[in-house]
Amino acid sequence: MTTGEKLNWKGRRLDVEVGVVAHGGHCIARYEGRVLFVRHALPGERVIAEVTEDKGGSYCRADAVEILTASLDRVEPPCPLSGPGACGGCDWQHASGAAQRNLKAAVVAEHLAKATGRDIPVVVEELTGGLLGWRTRVRMAVGHDGMPGFHPHRSHAVIPVGHCPITVPGLVESVAGQDFLKDSELELVRDGRGRINARQLKLTRGPRGRTHWRRTPITGEGEAVEFAAGRHWDMDAYNFWQIHPAAADTLALAVAEWSQASPGSCAWDLYSGVGLFASVLASQVGPGGTVFAVESSPSSSDSHRLLADLPQVTSVGRRVEHALRDDLLDGPEPEVVVLDPPRKGAGHEVVDAIAARRPERVVYVACDPAALGRDVARFRMHNYQLDSVRAFDAFPMTHHVEAVALLTA
Repeated sequence: MTTGEKLNWKGRRLDVEVGVVAHGGHCIARYEGRVLFVRHALPGERVIAEVTEDKGGSYCRADAVEILTASLDRVEPPCPLSGPGACGGCDWQHASGAAQRNLKAAVVAEHLAKATGRDIPVVVEELTGGLLGWRTRVRMAVGHDGMPGFHPHRSHAVIPVGHCPITVPGLVESVAGQDFLKDSELELVRDGRGRINARQLKLTRGPRGRTHWRRTPITGEGEAVEFAAGRHWDMDAYNFWQIHPAAADTLALAVAEWSQASPGSCAWDLYSGVGLFASVLASQVGPGGTVFAVESSPSSSDSHRLLADLPQVTSVGRRVEHALRDDLLDGPEPEVVVLDPPRKGAGHEVVDAIAARRPERVVYVACDPAALGRDVARFRMHNYQLDSVRAFDAFPMTHHVEAVALLTA
């Protein structure tokens, strides 16, 4: 290679030893001083890795296209569309259930170790229902041929799919074989009663070049009923809700165990969605206490209605950072703060604002280990300590994991 020439290994097949797991559904290998992020491999394996993406830096991406020495944790994927170049929805179908949970635990522990400077033991707990047939909410892409399917990993292509083994029976099948607007998306939901809602989303351009989603119902009335925390949640079917049937109740119980809000105290539920955790906090503070539930998405309108029987709950329909910045949570200092931010995490502004109010406990619900680690590190700058952590396999067959962390002042 001449000076200044950019490396490009795309298409090369490399014989590599696979090392530790990394966040994102791949493992790390090294070749000629460069890092390879290898999908469809497991730690300890020797594989032929085909480079799929190379931008010329210190690393590139690859798929394990041939397994030379297999791990004892390797199993046959249950889906024929799982593998290099195929559907990108599942990361670990080639690993046993126990191995999947161990890989996720290692990722969570790694990010918490970076945040705290100490080893944090992590066990990913299995939810009821097994590895297949659990996913109740899914978004599908529609290709140029009008057929619904899923994208390969890091690709805009669409692989037609008529059956998905990780979704609940009948969900993907409800739209299979139908013709939809090309380059649109489908949003499918099966609620706690077993009823299916589906709609088509098409990005359109309006006046002055502004884009918006055009939503067209396919089936269902657009309403869903879910059951968790001892309550019925009769809501807009497309509002945020956990996609694993056991996840909402499991997380509500974990939050209840660690929040421990005193009767008559004040508690915050930030990024509250329809108010699942706010209902838990309301039962703890009682009628003499105060709970602020902050949510900016359309879920906030359902929250007002769904928690109407809990007058101690005040729903605030604003972005969390704006509500904190504008002092909209006007009341006693919170004894406990529960937050369940999106995948990117809460960020410095929100963490700093929470810490400035000095709650005794912060219960952080996270769907991304890297974001959790960043925010835990920020809380530590304000003299909060990571007290405990639990993790749950709420997304079997994928690299995703749900964690709950308790931070104390």
